[in-house]
Amino acid sequence: MLTLALESSAKAASAALFEDGKMLALSMENCGLTHSRTLLPMAEDLLKNTGRSVRDLDRVAVAHGPGSFTGLRIGMAEAKGLCWALEIPAVGVSTLEAMACGGPDAEGAMLCCAMDARRSQVYNALFTVKDGRPLRLTPDRAISIADLETELAGSKKPWMVLGDGAELCYNTLDREKVEVQLAPEPLRIQSARGVGLAAMDKPVVTADELLPVYLRLSQAERQRLERLSEKL
Repeated sequence: MLTLALESSAKAASAALFEDGKMLALSMENCGLTHSRTLLPMAEDLLKNTGRSVRDLDRVAVAHGPGSFTGLRIGMAEAKGLCWALEIPAVGVSTLEAMACGGPDAEGAMLCCAMDARRSQVYNALFTVKDGRPLRLTPDRAISIADLETELAGSKKPWMVLGDGAELCYNTLDREKVEVQLAPEPLRIQSARGVGLAAMDKPVVTADELLPVYLRLSQAERQRLERLSEKL
């Protein structure tokens, strides 16, 4: 089973190639270039450098959200396009679960996965590690940092914060109330490695069924609703 995993939910973009659950190769760029320029070339290079062809792919896994609206659309479009062209299935993976899968795997570790959602909020989900795999404690949600602090304050164990919102949480949460540790930088960046690992036990869908999960309205949609409410 040859799986191409794609991650484009934040500033960094990455692609990984997995065969029967083993990662063969990983490519990442965190240079600020638009993912439409970097993601597909990275995937093509992975296949070429491992002696595989795009025709060898059995499925494509992609982070389907939450995250940057533009970034998610690029990743989803590339995943859908490959699946349609090759007539293979897709796997949509929670960006936050992928972070947890690519994070620390110490038994009992408490993982707080966070992405900066602006407006004093983060996209967040909480996990603990059991038998080497993350066990979900909460659904994916958009939550204020104040509410997250209240929720974490009841824990007797330290929380490891991951994701592009990790530094925001680490610097904002009151560490007298919440014991938090900042994950090492390589584990804080969203990675296609986590997407590939998270996809292992997920059901496949068709390209048509693969849909993004935004959790929140886009800024343009919020502004439109605000303008409409002002007219009422």
